[in-house]
Amino acid sequence: MPLHYVAWRDTLLRHGIEFPEDRFYSMGGIPSAKIVQMLSIEQSVPADPEAVATEKEAHFQTLIGDVTPKHAVCEIARWFHHKKPMAVASGSGRIIVVKQLETLKIDHLFPIIVTAEDTRRHKPEPDVFLEAAKRIGVAPGNCVVFEDSPLGFQAAEAAGMDWVDVR
Repeated sequence: MPLHYVAWRDTLLRHGIEFPEDRFYSMGGIPSAKIVQMLSIEQSVPADPEAVATEKEAHFQTLIGDVTPKHAVCEIARWFHHKKPMAVASGSGRIIVVKQLETLKIDHLFPIIVTAEDTRRHKPEPDVFLEAAKRIGVAPGNCVVFEDSPLGFQAAEAAGMDWVDVR
């Protein structure tokens, strides 16, 4: 998340849009174009949400080599690999999610990846988590979500899933 913030800050400032860090963390899980649209409207700064979101994602990809793992979370994933069904359910785009998993060398742990492209509604709606549970064949009430944003906590609760704050 800290590298995502750097990419957001740098990109939005080029467009005259401010994005305070605390606001960034409160919006974790919202698709990028929607974030741009919301901030653009709030600050009365015209911007093309799709173009700015694409620019932000491109900038993030230049930083992706600096992604650092949450060691405890990665160890839990390694421990449960082949023992429990696991998936990644993210509000980010598929390319970004896959590249991060590859950079962290944990992509092989997750046979199922559900991203913003896979659902119509996004966090705090539960759709991404419900879709992941469906794809791994586990009832939502038997799932535990490892999450880093308040909107993600809300989405997990709305899905009827337990969650762990990994921040």
